[in-house]
Amino acid sequence: MRKVGPYGVETLPEVLVDVPAAPAGCRGALVERARLHWRLGDGGDPAALAEEFLAAHGLPLHDLTRPAPDHHDTDTRLCGAALYLSAAAGALLAGAPPAAPEPAPALPDLAVVVYDHRPTRTPTGGPPTPWWLGEWTESWTPDQHADAVDAVRSAIGRGDVYQTNLVGHAAARYTGDPLPALSRLGALPGARYGGVLTGDGWAIGCASPETLIEVHNGTLTTRPIKGTRPATPAGRAELLASAKERAEHIMIVDLERNDLARIARTGTVAVDDLFAVRRWCDLWQAESTVHAAAADGLGLADLLRATCPGGSVTGAPKRAALTQITRLEPVGRGASMGALGWVAPGRVDLGLTIRTAAADGEKLHTWAGGGITWDSDAHAEVAEAAAKTAPIRATLAGR
Repeated sequence: MRKVGPYGVETLPEVLVDVPAAPAGCRGALVERARLHWRLGDGGDPAALAEEFLAAHGLPLHDLTRPAPDHHDTDTRLCGAALYLSAAAGALLAGAPPAAPEPAPALPDLAVVVYDHRPTRTPTGGPPTPWWLGEWTESWTPDQHADAVDAVRSAIGRGDVYQTNLVGHAAARYTGDPLPALSRLGALPGARYGGVLTGDGWAIGCASPETLIEVHNGTLTTRPIKGTRPATPAGRAELLASAKERAEHIMIVDLERNDLARIARTGTVAVDDLFAVRRWCDLWQAESTVHAAAADGLGLADLLRATCPGGSVTGAPKRAALTQITRLEPVGRGASMGALGWVAPGRVDLGLTIRTAAADGEKLHTWAGGGITWDSDAHAEVAEAAAKTAPIRATLAGR
C-alpha cells in the first residue's frame, strides 16, 4: 500500500505498477502523475467527476467514438489511467437506495490514477515481511444466507423482481505486507482483469474474468457471466444442460442488451457466443458477448451511468434488484461488484470486480455470491458462493 511521507505528500511505492487491463507494454513501466479519490459522503456525481478529472490531466474522454491517437500531442510521457468505481457508487448512479455500512470504509468509492510511461525499472526494497493470515469471519451464517435466498424467491413470487444477485462478505486479520498476496490473485487461471490498485491505507487485488464494459474504435462490448459448475467433464455437461442456469443467464444478457441500447446507435446491439462455457480456476462459467456501436458523442460519464453497477451482480429489473440487495445484505459490497480497469483516449476496458479482495490497515476482505431465480435452491446457492471464494482465500493465504 502507498506510504505518506513528510508534510502529507504521498511517496511512490517501490513496486512495479500492475493495473488490471493496462496495456501489456506498459505494465511495470508506469509512474503516477495525479490521483483523485471520492467517497459517497463527498456529494456530487462520481461519473462526471472522473471524466472532468481525466480531461484536466490530459486524458479527454468526452467522445469515445473518436479513434485513439497514436500518441499524446502535448506530452508523450502520458500513458493512461486506472479507474475504480465501487458497487455503492454504481448503485448511486442507478438511483438505488443507500446500502448497508461498508466493512472496509478506508476504501474510496471512486479512484482515478493517471500514469506517465517510463522505462521499466527493477523495484528496490528489503526482504519481504513475514506473512500471516488469520481465520475468516463471515458477515452472515450459511443459514442467514439461505434465508436471504428464500426471501428473494418470495419477492420473485410477488412479481417484485425476476432475479436478484446476493453477495456475502468475509474478513480476516493479517500481519505483514498484503500487496504480494493481493498480487498473486492476478495469476489465477482465467483472471482477464488480474492486477492491483493501491492507495494510502488500502489496496485492491483483482482476479476477475468478467468484462463490465470495453470500448475500442467506437464499439461497445460487455461479457456477462452467469452460471457456474465445477470444472469437470460432468460439470460442463451439467451446466450446458441446466434450464435454470440458462434462464438466469438469458435474463442478464437481456438486461445488458438494454443497458447498451441506452448509449448505442439504434439497431446495433447484438449478441455473440451466447452461453459459451469458459473456465476460471476450478470452475466452469457461462459467458456471452454483447456488442454495439457507440452513439455519437458518447462520453465516459454517460458510459458509466448506463453500465454501472453491472447487471450480472445486481439482477433484473436492475433498480428493483438493488432495492432487494439493500434490504437483505448485512454489509456493503466494498471493492467487489464494482468496476476496475484502464482508460485512455479512444479506449476503455473495465472489469467487473468479482473474484476480488481488498485490504485495509487491519483486515483482508473478500466477497462472493450468485444470482437467485425462482428455481434456486438455497443450500446450493450457499455452496456456489463458497466455491467461488475458495481459490481467492487459498491464494491470499499462499497455498
